[in-house]
Amino acid sequence: ICLRMSQKRFHDAPTSAGGLSSEDALASLKRFGPNTLPEPSTHILFAIAARFWAPVPWMLETTVAIELALHKYPEALIVAALLTFNAALGLLQERKASRALALLRKRLPLTARVLRDGQWQVIDAGVIVPGDLIYLRMGDLVPADAMVADGHLSLDQSALTGESMPVDAGTGQRVCAGALVTRGEARARVTATGRQTFFGRTAELVSTARTVSHLQAIILRIVRYLVLLDLILVLALVVFCLHHGFPWKDVLPFALILLVASVPVALPATFTLATALGSVGLARSGVLVTRLSAIEEAAAMDILFSDKTGTLTENRLSVVDFAVHGASSKQELLRHASLASDEGSQDPIDLAILQAARNAGVDTAIPRRISFTPFDPATKVCEAAAVEDSSRVDVIKGFPEAVAMRSAEPAPWQADLHRLASRGLRVIAVASKRHSDAYRLEGLIALEDPPRTDTPGFIGRLRELGVRIAMVTGDSPATAVAIANRIGMDAKLCPPEELKTSDASLLRRYNVFAGVYPEDKLRLVRMAQRGGHVCGMTGDGVNDAPALKQAEVGIAVAGATDVAKSAASLALTNPGLEGIVAGVEVSRQIYQRMLTYTLNKIIKTIEIAFFLTLGVMTTRSFVITPLLIVLLLFTNDFVTMSIATDNVSPSPLPDRWNIRTLILTAGSLSFALLLFSLGVFFTARNVFRFPLGRLQTLVFVMLVFTGQGVVYIVRERKRFWNSPPSRLMILSSTLDIAVVSFLASNGMLMHSLPLWSIVELFVAVAVFLLCMDHLKIWIFRQFGIRGKL
Repeated sequence: ICLRMSQKRFHDAPTSAGGLSSEDALASLKRFGPNTLPEPSTHILFAIAARFWAPVPWMLETTVAIELALHKYPEALIVAALLTFNAALGLLQERKASRALALLRKRLPLTARVLRDGQWQVIDAGVIVPGDLIYLRMGDLVPADAMVADGHLSLDQSALTGESMPVDAGTGQRVCAGALVTRGEARARVTATGRQTFFGRTAELVSTARTVSHLQAIILRIVRYLVLLDLILVLALVVFCLHHGFPWKDVLPFALILLVASVPVALPATFTLATALGSVGLARSGVLVTRLSAIEEAAAMDILFSDKTGTLTENRLSVVDFAVHGASSKQELLRHASLASDEGSQDPIDLAILQAARNAGVDTAIPRRISFTPFDPATKVCEAAAVEDSSRVDVIKGFPEAVAMRSAEPAPWQADLHRLASRGLRVIAVASKRHSDAYRLEGLIALEDPPRTDTPGFIGRLRELGVRIAMVTGDSPATAVAIANRIGMDAKLCPPEELKTSDASLLRRYNVFAGVYPEDKLRLVRMAQRGGHVCGMTGDGVNDAPALKQAEVGIAVAGATDVAKSAASLALTNPGLEGIVAGVEVSRQIYQRMLTYTLNKIIKTIEIAFFLTLGVMTTRSFVITPLLIVLLLFTNDFVTMSIATDNVSPSPLPDRWNIRTLILTAGSLSFALLLFSLGVFFTARNVFRFPLGRLQTLVFVMLVFTGQGVVYIVRERKRFWNSPPSRLMILSSTLDIAVVSFLASNGMLMHSLPLWSIVELFVAVAVFLLCMDHLKIWIFRQFGIRGKL
């Protein structure tokens, strides 16, 4: 089917024995269009309707209907305005998130190795065209329908067909866009792109599936407890009111609105805004978020398994030394190493060897190649066979131990290997044979990938943040230890036999794991998770994908394969640890903001629910109207959403959510606030003899003032003046207080309250909050709410 769909387009495209020229490629791009697919979109009317179809909107809609039935039109209008406001805000944030996802796809494009103008180069797969000659190797996602020109591939097409069995494709066979190359290397001629591909899945390399946020799940779990508490109080209130003859038409709206007050109407908007701002900040630091939940998980990460190449080192390989054994000269050693290298693969080791051979005056033109088997992590060697000087020569190149096992005559290579590896060099062995002779070890080639100069500083910063670093590399133990010591890790090497165990204690005893296979990475992640750790794992290849997916914070390093990027939750666009440090700091800032939100929500819910319930039961009258409760929701939502922009510093240690601690902390503070609110209420009622209408206005203004003040008290884990809040927070609070004071003093939507009463109430609230700030510090210390850096 793939052949029939792409055959005509391929025949119409310009082709050549090599690749296309830039001019031909540009002409084909204009003719056939980009190698992309149109993005699905939801109609704006369906998106708007979805904002009104959920439990919280249902409660508000029911309230509107009841108020209209009772001819309470101002109340119905205010509730409807609140519903519309939150729906519009949620829709706006959702649209912003969609645009952010589209931007993410542009920042994480599928790349392809293409022969253009006689040069192999890596380009955006969106601009490849029919007729292009591309190079495919293990770990690639096939960017377009193509026909294999030479080579052999093993493909995983399960994401396309649902079949888990691998599919082989050799010379003259077709491969379809979206298939995963699991083994082999080959050149292939593109036959169809974009809409014309059979499966049409190229544009969906970064998963759009939304994972459930752990942070959001925790907050919603707390809210369920609050709603349950509020429901119990509301039921008790309803029973009390009906027993004492309160009319249904007054009790039902009041009870329903009181229940709505415990629901975090602003949670989706606040959470989306917080994570969106965090994602934008991370993008500026070279970190692209592919799974939003990783932003929160990184706050709790306490161990990071870091790859060496490209993360701790510069990923700039160059040949710096040799140890010649069976070869007649350094030139012969490089010549045979070149036979087992391929420039089209763009593999850093192959490119370094080919460049060293050219610098040494070696002709790197490959003679008639008989076969080529690319590097396989399972065997740790690559193999090639070619005709040289009218005879066949077979060459293997790879890890010294693996090559030595294939050699008939064990050469005295161990001393040279130790000498080179102890300098932190990456050592490759080369062996060859002619005819039916046994392989002969020709020598060792040492490549240097120097540590990044900024690595020690970032390692120190991660340690300050309470994150333990462990190096995980496939290099030899001597090389790994040398590099670890050079970057200040104080290397403690894990013996190979202990790596195969499931003893989680080795994570505390060792910080260097060398000679690691991909399955070992997955074992380390699971071992850490069984030990109660939240771990991060870096990787770049297809074989790293399981470990990246398993880790709470999977990090695809710069230059990673597309499979690694799709499996990871964070993708680095810059080499080094800088992006990882930024990810940890931003995630902990988001944690601090959402902790403020959660504490504030618990405190206000407990205060309002108990205060209004006790007020009705002690006075046998409604101490506030449903309309004023709705206005209170408005004022709270403004400042609550602004928490997402607050100026905060990252936590000094990994953050973990503890629901019991949060409930006890917030409950203690809300009890003090409840005593103050009841004191103000009964003073105004019994001492100053406020009538009920004015008393209801006073209660509303008091709840607004205390609601604003509590946010500033709990946002800072030390004295509230220790750090300045964001400008948006200050602006929202100022507007809230000004508008509420204006409405109350002028009797708009409520009974009027003298301006002097509002000023006195403001002063009383400010004095109480100063005292509460002292209590807060003591309570935070008792329950382990840590201060910020």
